[in-house]
Amino acid sequence: MNGVEQVQDRKCEHSAMNDKTKMIYGPSNPHPLSQMRAELVWEGKYDEFGNRREVNIARRALPLQRIETIDEPRSRAEATGDLFDIGTAYRDDFRNRLIWGDNRLVMSSLLENFRGAIDLIYIDPPFDVGADFTMKIPIGDEDETIEKDQSVLEMVAYRDIWGRHTDSYLSILSEQLTMMRDMLSERGSIFVHCDWHMDNFIRCLMDEIFGKENFKNQINWYYYNKMPDLRKPFFTRSTDKILFYTKSKDGTPIFSVQKEQREKPEKQLVRKKVGGRMVNARDEAGNVMYRLATDRIIDDVWRIPMLQPADKTQNLGYATQKPEALIERIIRACSDENSIVADFFCGSGTTLAVAEKLGRRWIGSDLGRFAIHTSRKRLIGGQRALHDAEQPYRSFDVYNLGRYERQWWQKEALKGAEDEHRAVVLRFFRAESLPNAPSPLIHARKATAFVHVDGIDSIFSREEAKEVARAVKAAGGKQVHCLAWDFEMDLRQAIAGIETELDVKIRLHRIPREIMEKNRTEVPPFFEVALLEAEPVIRKGPKAKTVEIKLKNFLPSLTEVPSKELEALQERAVESGFDFIDFWAIDFDWAPDRPFNHHWQDYRTRKDRSLKTVSDAEFSYDKPGKHTACVKVVDVFGCDTSITVEIEV
Repeated sequence: MNGVEQVQDRKCEHSAMNDKTKMIYGPSNPHPLSQMRAELVWEGKYDEFGNRREVNIARRALPLQRIETIDEPRSRAEATGDLFDIGTAYRDDFRNRLIWGDNRLVMSSLLENFRGAIDLIYIDPPFDVGADFTMKIPIGDEDETIEKDQSVLEMVAYRDIWGRHTDSYLSILSEQLTMMRDMLSERGSIFVHCDWHMDNFIRCLMDEIFGKENFKNQINWYYYNKMPDLRKPFFTRSTDKILFYTKSKDGTPIFSVQKEQREKPEKQLVRKKVGGRMVNARDEAGNVMYRLATDRIIDDVWRIPMLQPADKTQNLGYATQKPEALIERIIRACSDENSIVADFFCGSGTTLAVAEKLGRRWIGSDLGRFAIHTSRKRLIGGQRALHDAEQPYRSFDVYNLGRYERQWWQKEALKGAEDEHRAVVLRFFRAESLPNAPSPLIHARKATAFVHVDGIDSIFSREEAKEVARAVKAAGGKQVHCLAWDFEMDLRQAIAGIETELDVKIRLHRIPREIMEKNRTEVPPFFEVALLEAEPVIRKGPKAKTVEIKLKNFLPSLTEVPSKELEALQERAVESGFDFIDFWAIDFDWAPDRPFNHHWQDYRTRKDRSLKTVSDAEFSYDKPGKHTACVKVVDVFGCDTSITVEIEV
């Protein structure tokens, strides 16, 4: 036997042995891998022992603080003394909600009352790893723009989303989608807007949370009017994907077939069912019948143009803003007139505005203060338009998320960092630290005033302001500087009541983000929350005195301006602070124990950049005596401030 024959013989022998010892897998002996499933896995999804981590959902509801009530046409009518047709307002008790805050905390606070109550959710979450919140915004009366930097809160949130790149993004999105699923009704649907950056990951995530069986469509939005970029070595991207899932396969989801007009009529065969088969219809003479089709049933390719910069009817200049036609199609298809529609990344408020036009109830939230302000203006304009067209509309409320603190999510990460953060802030504020402070809320002294430094990346709330003022009063102080990264909306309004109650002057200062730069020696400016002055204008009428409010002075806070533009804009602000006002409103009969009621307001739009500095409401009081009005101003960055004005008639 030669060598080749010996090798072949050994191979045959080995093969025969393997056949004898080969494990047989089947129903009685399943393969170990058969119990595993294909899934999307990211860092942090499983613990070190291979156990699925519980989805991080807030287990307690944080209080939602109502800061504004907006029923604009009714309020204007009351202010001017005109008759108002109450038939144009809905009679049910539901009030639409616009909420400022981290949507994870917002949704956890809404779950108690809205679990299983929402019929439709549309979201357009961030998905571009290189994106930020910087944008061009108009200023003054002319066609002039300045650059708005991202706020500290937006910057921190985006850092959290992309801190571990795709892993942290998927972890946070899974928390958000889980809560959205819980709030959907059994007949509810969710639409998640995404593009090429994250669409495949999001699809896998949606399959896991909502179930593959509840996937309905991958809608392809084709914005055919996008200008091609010939500099890039690939085909121009002109599509986004919108993933459509339902809550329950067995819940008979709300859905109605949608049609659209054809660009030109199309000749089509007329078909009919005969003996269980579809056949061509014929006339009495036996001729095949045709019809001229002017519309078509909408499929999963949506040919809708994107918004262009020159468009001043819809385009608000807000980054990632979507056309109303896109959202309208979704709302018409998957909601009823009595449905609640929600958008927890509401941005410029497109979903909310369209829902209002179509008679739906709505809930919207966003992390960005500028987004809330943009949405508020848009929704007020929508109320006016519906009222003028004699169509019904609902009032809406604006909320803060009470005790809204980043630390609630980051307790462990912040451990031990507060003291270092506070020391840096106080050094640049030129304040003297107090090692034996009379209260944990009092951190330093500057001249005769105490100083309080708020937590890292947190929002200074009215509850905190009251606690600090009480601590200062107990220590015998009369004034306190409160330094924070950001402030609750309408905090100045609340502080007026706190100052009166406790006899403590509260001054608010924004902490400049530049102080956290390493090796920084130059002191950056600490901007006090905007300076605002206004006065009443009392006129004698034929029957009674009427009141208007005149703006006297406004000096904005410029914390969201990039440093390269800061010096020039500081000079501009001193010379013409009114150019920085984007919106102002008046509550002529304000009280510290209730939300701000809009009796009158004026604001700039992309179409009309003019702004009144004297109200034209000519408000009249029922009884003579002393009254208090509250004046609220929102600057072009979305930051608000308010003051009270004493009026005697």
